[in-house]
Amino acid sequence: MTGKVFLVGSGPGGTGLLTQRAAEIIDAAEVIFYDQLPGEEILSSLPKKAEKIDCGKFGGRHILEQHEIEAQMVDRAKKGKNIVRLKGGDPFLFGRGGEEIETLRAAGIEVEMVPGVTSALAVPASVGIPVTHRKYASQVTILTGHEDPTKPEPALDWKLLAQGRGTIVILMGVANLKNIARALIANGKSGETPVAIIERGLRRDRRVTTGPLTTIGDIAAQAGVKPPAVIVIGDVVWLYDPRQPDLIPYEGA
Repeated sequence: MTGKVFLVGSGPGGTGLLTQRAAEIIDAAEVIFYDQLPGEEILSSLPKKAEKIDCGKFGGRHILEQHEIEAQMVDRAKKGKNIVRLKGGDPFLFGRGGEEIETLRAAGIEVEMVPGVTSALAVPASVGIPVTHRKYASQVTILTGHEDPTKPEPALDWKLLAQGRGTIVILMGVANLKNIARALIANGKSGETPVAIIERGLRRDRRVTTGPLTTIGDIAAQAGVKPPAVIVIGDVVWLYDPRQPDLIPYEGA
């Protein structure tokens, strides 16, 4: 009998924003494929009875390549195992969930999606930055920061992004931050546009770094900003007040 694969979004960190459905599925799992993004609180609570397979990615070093993860999920599902593919945030927002579903369906494996709270919205909200606001932004665009703005044919339209009046939220963009800022400014974005970088989601060591678009790359480098981090660009960042308490508590709080 063939098993089933659950693509589970763990949310932005900690068990507080893990959905009830996700918790139920994780507790019943026989095999869990995980990376580091769900955070220590969730990873330390994974059921002891389950086989746990680390497929994390650290600065370009992959414990398992994507095709290896997919092949191992197919193999275990064909052995009748119920499998959780545990991802940070939501599996369908830059989480490669779409690719994995294609592979699993092609192999005749049953799949269920368990959506998660995306860090693109929850992490800015946690420190008091709304991604939309009637006064500042009526639209929000979410990008992957893996796109290199300097390559000959970028998939992103930097001119359109620079001239838009809404909020830009970038995931996985720390390494390319300077290039992203240059591309936006070169295409018409004001260098004075405020930027906030929120590191480590809802973890206890969460940190916010702010500055204008023109110098945010240097500010981040001097501060030692490291992934995982959510980058917010736009006038909504003016609403961030470091003197105010966080609006969503740290994990475990």
